[in-house]
Amino acid sequence: MSSPQPSIFRLDCSAQSYDWGKIGSSSKAAQFATSSPGFVVDETRPYAELWMGTHPNGPSKLYQSDKTLESILKANPQLSTPHFHEKYNGHLPFLFKVLSIGKALSIQAHPDKALAEQLFKDRPDLYRDDNHKPEMALALTEFEALCGFRPLNEILAALQQWPELQELVGKDMATDFQNAVKRSEEMEGIKGIKEGRQGLKSLYKALMTAETSKVKQELNQLISRLEAAGHSYEKHSIEEVALRIHSQYPGDVGVFCCFFLNYVVLQPGQAIFLAANEPHAYLSGDCVECMAASDNVVRAGLTPKFKDVEVLTEMLTYNAKSAKDQILSGVLCTPTGHSLMYDPPIEEFSVILTKLDHAKEKERLRGAEGPSIVIVTNGSGVIRSEKTHESDPDVVEVPAETGNVFFVGANTPFSIEALAEEGVTIYTAFCVKPDKKDHYHH
Repeated sequence: MSSPQPSIFRLDCSAQSYDWGKIGSSSKAAQFATSSPGFVVDETRPYAELWMGTHPNGPSKLYQSDKTLESILKANPQLSTPHFHEKYNGHLPFLFKVLSIGKALSIQAHPDKALAEQLFKDRPDLYRDDNHKPEMALALTEFEALCGFRPLNEILAALQQWPELQELVGKDMATDFQNAVKRSEEMEGIKGIKEGRQGLKSLYKALMTAETSKVKQELNQLISRLEAAGHSYEKHSIEEVALRIHSQYPGDVGVFCCFFLNYVVLQPGQAIFLAANEPHAYLSGDCVECMAASDNVVRAGLTPKFKDVEVLTEMLTYNAKSAKDQILSGVLCTPTGHSLMYDPPIEEFSVILTKLDHAKEKERLRGAEGPSIVIVTNGSGVIRSEKTHESDPDVVEVPAETGNVFFVGANTPFSIEALAEEGVTIYTAFCVKPDKKDHYHH
């Protein structure tokens, strides 16, 4: 009889190469992928993503083996508990990734469950599954993104500041929006919010459905005007960002989205959660990303892929709030203070960042009720499972080096101890049933 699968084991994960990735070993996705035997970085190639999970397009495998994680989970249902095993058919509920972004990704949003089901039914050639895809990005390096609509008065100020934008949407539309914002401020409560949203929807639709020739004309004028000013713009200024995106996607309407969407710069340890039907685009940097297991993306700019402008402009919530409201901070979740939990309001995943600063420091993480995946992003250490009852499996002890990825079975508490002088940093993606989330907060 074969011995049971240990509750902690190492994975080999696949790097994905897309043209927006970082080149060669400047990419964290490529750096981490080198910890799998046989992976050699091609210094001329862009590496965009490292996938950790059971997704069929890039399935993780048992370290130095052809056995997929999916096949192990299906043969050992105890590793993910009956609830998750049945609900997700032996797959993980989430896909965990490292992203390394050299140039902007598309202006996009992810459908909610009801819309995903409808899109899959109507256009299975474009929308290949019926699941929603909320996602969260946690910065590993300085990380730039556009996410969610700016407050209405900021969009109004942009319309007044940038004549090309006003020309593109039309003066009448600009006036209508100005009036809608005024009415929304005068109305009480929910009525005012609805008025503002409707005004924003009409304006954004006018932008995104503008004729391509008109977009190019106004964009060329804007870029020429910015360049003619002859001075270099400060990094992270709206002018610098617009010029940079235009250099990557000349003539694309997505450049004008800089004036509509919040521009955020995350520092390591900061995160953004992107709920269904919220517009966003990642611009540069490296991050750890976790998402519900789905491929559903509705795109409308900054991409050579299919753009579904009509669906995108109809599906958005048109919530308008400030950039700082988009940033998510972790909450301390262990008594030692070494671990922060990022806990979005969804069932499929949460993420814990554990950072040990010196050799010999230790942290213990409680066993999650569902399966977990751990990636080491810095330093080195050792991961150990616990044996608390006679019937528990034997203790598993595995060395944990930068780039290593591990699967941790359900209900498996484990500790991480730093061995390197600079300590060790790990990210743990996990899922628990919604009624058990409080178990993770001390």
